[in-house]
Amino acid sequence: MATDELFAQAAKDWDLDTLYADLASAKGKRLTPIEKLHLRGLLCGHSPAEIAERLNKNVKGVEVNFCNTIYQYVKNLLGKASEKVENWRNICEWLEEAGYKNQSSPQFQISDGLSLDIAVNKLDILVKKAHISIEKNQVLIDINIRLAASVPIEPPIEDTDIGNGAGL
Repeated sequence: MATDELFAQAAKDWDLDTLYADLASAKGKRLTPIEKLHLRGLLCGHSPAEIAERLNKNVKGVEVNFCNTIYQYVKNLLGKASEKVENWRNICEWLEEAGYKNQSSPQFQISDGLSLDIAVNKLDILVKKAHISIEKNQVLIDINIRLAASVPIEPPIEDTDIGNGAGL
C-alpha cells in the first residue's frame, strides 16, 4: 500500500492542502512525506502508538518524532508555543478550532420519482450567496442557502376506525 493511501480518511475530513501549506510556513520548509503520514494518522483519530503499530515502527520513536515535529509546528502555527500538549488529541482539537476540519453535514440522496414529505411547523430560509452568470448560451445560477425547519415532535395520529366492529 502506498504511503499516501494510508490514513486516507483524513483527506475527506480535513483541508489537508491548506494545513500542509500552513504547517510548512510554521516549519520554515515543506513537511516531509513521513510528517504528512504521521499527521494524517493523527487526524484520523489514531494515537502515536497506534500509528507506530500500523506502520511497523518503534512506538517510542514515533512518539518522540511527534513531539519534535508535528506538535511543535502546530503550536507555532496556532500561537500556542507556550502551551503543553497534554494529549495527542489536543492537536486535533486545536486544528479543528482553527478551522482546518471540513464541515460535515448529513447527506441526503433523492432519486427520480422519490419524494420526501415532512410535516414542518416553521421553515426559515436564508440565502447566503447567489451568483448568476451566462456562459455558452446557458444561464447558471449558484445559490448557497440555509434551510432550517422545525418539525413536530409527536408523530401525527393516524385515522383508525376502532368502533367498526372489525375483529369482534
